[in-house]
Amino acid sequence: MKINFDSIKPVYVQIAEAVEDDIINGSLIEGGTAHSQLTLSRVLGVNPATAAKGINLLVAKGILEKQRGNMMVITPGSAERLIKERRGKKFKELIAEIVSEAGKVNLTENDVLGEIRKHYQSLEGKQDE
Repeated sequence: MKINFDSIKPVYVQIAEAVEDDIINGSLIEGGTAHSQLTLSRVLGVNPATAAKGINLLVAKGILEKQRGNMMVITPGSAERLIKERRGKKFKELIAEIVSEAGKVNLTENDVLGEIRKHYQSLEGKQDE
């Protein structure tokens, strides 16, 4: 779990997305507890209020649920919901952003697809290790 402090994306949003990533990849299990505000704050080197803001985004989305004793529990079905969300609107937004940026710097469709292929190949090489 890493935060890019140079990103234009707010830190609390990056925290929420990092927790979502952990849910999707199975590091955090549905029905189990999520990272606490203080743990996130300490591990990521952020203010506890910022970590809380990221957690609250996930509570508002129904991904996390506050339980007695201030534990945050990962709601059942959250991994599937997150995957659907990312495959849907979020993925399309990323593609639109890539195509728009490619047009600004005069990259062709083949240039963009070539870069995507390279990234897939580098991922496949990492899986073989």
